Formats: sequence, C-alpha cells, structure tokens
Amino acid sequence: MIKTIIFDFGDVFINLDKDAPYIGMKKLGITSFTEKMIETNKLYETGRILTSEFIEFYTNEFPTISEKELTEAWNSIILYFPEYRLEFLEELAASKKYELILLSNTNDLHIERVIENMTIEMYKRFQKCFDAFYLSQEIHLRKPNANIYEFVLDKHHTKAEETFFIDDTSENTETAKQLGIHTWNINPKLEDVINTFTIKKELF
Repeated sequence: MIKTIIFDFGDVFINLDKDAPYIGMKKLGITSFTEKMIETNKLYETGRILTSEFIEFYTNEFPTISEKELTEAWNSIILYFPEYRLEFLEELAASKKYELILLSNTNDLHIERVIENMTIEMYKRFQKCFDAFYLSQEIHLRKPNANIYEFVLDKHHTKAEETFFIDDTSENTETAKQLGIHTWNINPKLEDVINTFTIKKELF
C-alpha cells in the first residue's frame, strides 16, 4: 500500500522549456558546456555556491555576457503552472490519504522565476499542499544520487515499498527504483500528473 507520494516539480507541475536555456546560451556565445561549467551548475544546484558566485563564474568565463543576459537565458526554462494542476494537488492534500513530499533539483534563480511566473500567492498555495518541501539547493543533495532518496526515506521513516515517486527524468526514477521505490517516469508531452490515480491505478 502506498503511504507516501514524492513529486518532482518541473514538467510534473510547472511546465518547462528545456531547450530554451541552450538556445539562449548559444545566442550569447556559449555553444557547449565544459566539465568546469557542469560542475559549477551542480554546485549551484546543491546550494554550495551563491547566486553571485554562479553569475561571477560565467561572466568571468564569458566577459561579453552581462548578468541580465545570463539570468534571462538561464531562467528561460521556466514557463507557467496551470491552475488545474494546483487544484488537483490541493484536493489530494485535503484528502489526507497520503504523505506528500516535493523533491526538486532547482536553484535560487529558478525559484525566483517560478515565483514571478506563478505569483507569490499561488506559490504559497503550492507549498502548503506538502508535508515536506525539499529543494536541492536547500538540502545540498540532488537527483539522481541515491543519497537524496535515502535522506527522504530516513527522515520520514518511510519504507521504499510504500513510497511512490513521480519524475520526468528517467535517470532520477531509475535510481529510486533500484532502492525499491515505486516510480513513474512521466512523459510531460503525453501524460499529466492529474491522471496519476488512473494511469497508476494498480498501485492505489
């Protein structure tokens, strides 16, 4: 029996344009990501460097790029959050049937844009639905590393076989599955989180 549902955020609730940052960066002259850039992105995503340090790294690497240009390209991935998905989540939370947890790889710049796109009122409604709200930059862990799932299971005294995890990235769901967690690698182009209990009815 499922007792805990863990949700990803991007492309599960809020819509993303994953190609947009690469297109935006390319226009700024960043045509590929070096190992150092990838490592910097991971450090930022786990809250191990500040936004100012993240921006300073890129503007030092690419002196012709302004802070505003970088921020706009970086945040272009964030689109809108449909109201109907929030209503689904609010109804689920009100039912008290499951422990609800958010587990998202993100960063401070992205969350700023999320709030800007959603409005602070809608964002607070969203947060209020969860028993726990974990952002990678706040807990200093990121998917798909196994330790982020172990952190959630341990902290909530939750058994893997009683836990269901929804994420749009197969890498993330694969690691969780190896730990015994039930998973749904959702396809945001074809599937919608509001249909969870229809698509995965065998679990519920």
